Formats: sequence, structure tokens, C-alpha cells
Amino acid sequence: MEKATGSPSPRPLGAPHRSAVRPAASPDQHSDSPPEHKERPSKSPRRRREGKRSQRRGVGHEQLLLEMERRRLPGQQEHAEASGSPCDAAESSPRRRAHFLHGPYPATHFGPKACILPNPTSVMHIQDPASQRLTWNKPPVNVLVIRKVRDESLVEPFKQLCSFLVEEKQMMVYVERRVADDASLSKDEAFGSIRNQLCTFREGYDDISDCIDLIICLGGDGTLLYASSLFQGSVPPVMAFHLGSLGFLTPFKFESYKSEVAKVFEGNAAITLRSRLKVKVVKDMLQSAEPPPPQQEHNGLLPHGHTNSEAGKVTLQLQVLNEVVVDRGPSSYLSNVDLYLDGRLITSVQGDGLIVSTPTGSTAYAAAAGASMIHPNVPAIMVTPICPHSLSFRPIVVPAGVELMITLSPDARNAAWVSFDGRRRQEIRHGDCIKITTSCYPVPSICCHDLVYDWFESLAQCLHWNVRKRQARLADISDSSDTES
Repeated sequence: MEKATGSPSPRPLGAPHRSAVRPAASPDQHSDSPPEHKERPSKSPRRRREGKRSQRRGVGHEQLLLEMERRRLPGQQEHAEASGSPCDAAESSPRRRAHFLHGPYPATHFGPKACILPNPTSVMHIQDPASQRLTWNKPPVNVLVIRKVRDESLVEPFKQLCSFLVEEKQMMVYVERRVADDASLSKDEAFGSIRNQLCTFREGYDDISDCIDLIICLGGDGTLLYASSLFQGSVPPVMAFHLGSLGFLTPFKFESYKSEVAKVFEGNAAITLRSRLKVKVVKDMLQSAEPPPPQQEHNGLLPHGHTNSEAGKVTLQLQVLNEVVVDRGPSSYLSNVDLYLDGRLITSVQGDGLIVSTPTGSTAYAAAAGASMIHPNVPAIMVTPICPHSLSFRPIVVPAGVELMITLSPDARNAAWVSFDGRRRQEIRHGDCIKITTSCYPVPSICCHDLVYDWFESLAQCLHWNVRKRQARLADISDSSDTES
């Protein structure tokens, strides 16, 4: 018995395996075959010779590749994989894609107690977004209330909601310390007993991501964006009341808050999974003042300096709900950044900047820049230029599973600036890069009716989508003939 670990004996490069190609049968052998083989029409001698040649060529090519792989030095394999040339790609075994183009499967557990109600009627384990319903593994206890600050008109709704949650529902209510220390609340003696039972926290100091069961927002769209920024991992269900100016993401009316909140506590509420972007900012420690020389390879792949390990670099990772905006900042020059998709250069953007947004963010800054509006349940990433210095640069939609990377072009005249949902604005210099892909932690937004009706209702009410004066119908032929007579 031969050992499985033993190296195969060397053979000529063109010699096939003995078991791979069987010798052609002679005519005498065909005559001795069973009767059922006699009835089958045999191939002509010419076709048999051509079949043997093609089979030998295929086996010989396979043996050639195996022999070249065996003779390659240990250090040449890593160099061939890093070079990315077509010849080396043909010699090496094909690599599997490390991600799915439709994006990562979203997490179905939101916070410690909420999850999506399983749907047994889904086909091929792909659940219909319209059938996504919220359920509770355990009754919710801890509720986070986010209130729009510096708005005195929201003080009374805030007090009514907190009193309802604490006294009638026996919930533990969490609020920000600056909200609890508001002068208008501290002076209200009737609200004093409720205020003393509120749990407070400070952003950036206290971690409440593991104890919140439900989030209730009072205000506009900014309150939901702020609530998303507080949870960089799994996000509890979010219920948003429209008490702001626009309210595209806030479908609930506060007049019926008691009945609406009670329905959510009972479960089976419709939800929309709003995908987020996982953004990673890699800053170069050197921060050289001079731009690096152009190192772009002929096949569009990244230079080798960008494919190295990120050791020795400062990284910042964020979850973004709306968009990542790269612009020219205070400079008077055009911004010049390179856009990569899965490590391959797609284009260089020269203009005021670039917007990379989620479907939720497609109705925000991207819509103002001329992008299409995408429903939140469509797995995609929108790439929109800001005032590009080109007549043919249209916004594009790419699959949610790709990884985008933005770097400063080697010949850029100035640095760029980046912001995340309008916050944490910082400068991007030569050697820095921004990596963007779809996060597996979406924001489960509770729907007032359903995810289709709420979205089109927001388009009509907030953005006045397709609003125009109706055209009158043409008069009937009988009416026109009577008028002429």
C-alpha cells in the first residue's frame, strides 16, 4: 500500500495518468462486446482518433500545471498571488469570493429581547420583506427615549411619554443626562417623581447597548440617526414619532402614542430593516507632506503598498445609516479622489466630492445631488458624485456586498474631508483610505402601516414626489359636435 503523504514519482510533462486515458478497443474486442453494445452505432475511426487527442491534450495540460506548481519555490506562491497578473492567475487555483454580492445576511436579533418573527412560508429561506414582523423572546423592560434637544415644544410630549411608560407600563426608562437635567423638567414638581426614576447615561462614557429593549424617538429624522450612532453593533427596534420638521423616517403621530406603543409591546409589528454601512478609516501614521508617486498598475489593481497589513496604522470603524460624504472642505481646489471596488480602480472623481449612501440615505443628501431614490429593502449601495467636473458622470448603484475604497489621488492638489451622517468630520490626506461595505447590523425601524405604504407616504408628504396639477380630460366627441352645431 502506498502512503498518502508520499510525493508522486516524476513523470514527463506531457505523459498522462495510466488510469486517465484508456487504450482504444480493437475491432475484435468490439465484436466480443455484449449484445446491447452491438446495437449502438459505433464511432468512425476518425472521430475516435480526434477524441483520444483532445482527451490527451486536457490531461497533459493538467499535468503541466501540477508540475509547474510542484516546482515553484515556496516564496513564489505568495508573490504570484500578490502580483495579480493574468498568467499567474491562470496558473494558480481560482480563489473564492470572500463575500456575497447581495451583502451580508442581516442580523435577526435586535437588542437582548427582540427578533424577527420566523415565516414558515418563505421560499428557499429568503423571507419576503413585507412579511417581516417583530416579536419578543421576553417581555421588554428597558426603553430608551431620545428627545430632540433645544426644542421646548417637545418637553410636554416627553413628559407624557415617560409618565405613561413608568406608571402604566412599569418600564425602566433611559434618557440622556443632558435631557434629564433640562431646566424645564427640574422646575416641574409634578414631574419630579417620574424624573427621579429615570436612568441617565452620557454618550461616549456609558455603554447601554446590551440593556436596551426598545428605542422611542421624539423629533425628526436626526433623532433616529443619533439613536443609530449609539449602537455600533446590534440595534434594538426603533419607534419614531414625527415631532420634527421633515419626518421622512418618523411615520408615527404622537396623538395616538399610547395605543401605538401598546401594540409594539404586544409584538407582531411590521418592521423595515434599514441597512447600514460599515466604514473603516485607515490613517497613515507617516502623514508625508509630499504626495506619493503614481503607482497605479496596468490592470487597475491597488499598488502593493495598499495591500499590506494595516499594522502601524490608526483605524476608526463606524456604522453609518445615511451616507458617507467626501468633499473638498474649505479648499478652493477641486477634490480628486480615487474610487476602488473590490480592490480594482473604478474611476477618479474630480469635483466637489462623492456621496456613498445606503438606500435609506438615497432620499437625503444623495437625492439633492441627483441620485435615484431606492427603497430601504433593496440590497444596494448608492455612489453619487457632488458637482462632478464631467458631463457623463452619472450616479451608480452597486451590489450591497462589494467593498468600496476611497483614497486621495496621487496628483490631488489638496486634502479631502469626510463626514459620517453629518458627524465626526475629519481630514483625509495622502496615504489614508476609507473602506466601505454593508454592515450586518441594520436598524429595525417599526412601521406605522407597512414598509411599502410608509415609504411612498413619506415620498408624497415630505418630498412632494410627483406632485403636479392634474391635466383635464378631453371633451367627448358628442359634446364637441353639439357645440359646433
